[in-house]
Amino acid sequence: MAPRTTRRTSPRLLGAAALALTAALTLTACGSSGSSGSDAGGPLKVSKESSKSPYQATVLSKHFDKPDLVLNDTSGQPYDLRAKTAGRATLLFFGYTSCPDVCPTTMGDIGVAMSKLSPEEQQKIDVVFVSTDPERDTPKVLRTWLDSMGKNFTGLTGDLEKVKAAAKTLGVLVEDPIVNKDGTVTSSHGAQVLGFLPSDDKAHLLYLSSTSTQTFAHDLPLLAKGVAA
Repeated sequence: MAPRTTRRTSPRLLGAAALALTAALTLTACGSSGSSGSDAGGPLKVSKESSKSPYQATVLSKHFDKPDLVLNDTSGQPYDLRAKTAGRATLLFFGYTSCPDVCPTTMGDIGVAMSKLSPEEQQKIDVVFVSTDPERDTPKVLRTWLDSMGKNFTGLTGDLEKVKAAAKTLGVLVEDPIVNKDGTVTSSHGAQVLGFLPSDDKAHLLYLSSTSTQTFAHDLPLLAKGVAA
C-alpha cells in the first residue's frame, strides 16, 4: 500500500525583502499543526501601491519571467512552459494532488472563477499546475484530479529537481518530500499562485492561499484582456 500523504504547505517565499505583507507571507502549516522553519531569504517584493491597480491581487514590484521548464503533461508528452504559454495570460501554481486542503481549495476556486468567464475569455487564460510530488503524481493521477476542477487545466509532472529550480526563479520554495516514521509523507512548498500578463510573459500578480473565489472572479476577466497591473 502506498504511504498515506499529508502536506505542510508553506507560502514561504525567497528573494528580496518585502516592502509590505511580511506577516501575511510567513511560514504556515497545511494539513498539520503549527509552523516550522524560517524564511530562506525573505518574501518576494510586493507593492504597497497595489490598491491603485485594477486587480485585487497583490502586485509585484519585481516582475518575473516564466520559468524555463520542460516537463510531461497529463498526456505524457513534453510540455515547454515558456513556448506553450508564450503571449498568453497564465496562472501558475506549484502543489500536489494528495494535499488535504490548500491545493484542492486553490485550484477549485480558480476553476469556479474560470467557469464564470465567457468561452472566449477562458480560451485566453492558461492555468498550469506543477506537481511537487512527481513520484505519486503520475500523468493519469494528475489528469483525474485536475478534471474535477477544470478540464482545460494543464498539469505538469516530472523531475523534482527541475521543479525546484523553476520554482526558485519565482521566489517559490519547494522542498523534497519527507517520509515520516508513521509512513506519512510531508511535502512543503509555496502556496501562492503567480499571474503572468500576456503582454510581456512576466509575473505581475501574486495570489496567496487565502485568496477568495471572488478575487479570482474579479481579476480573471482583466487578465484575459491583458490589462496592465
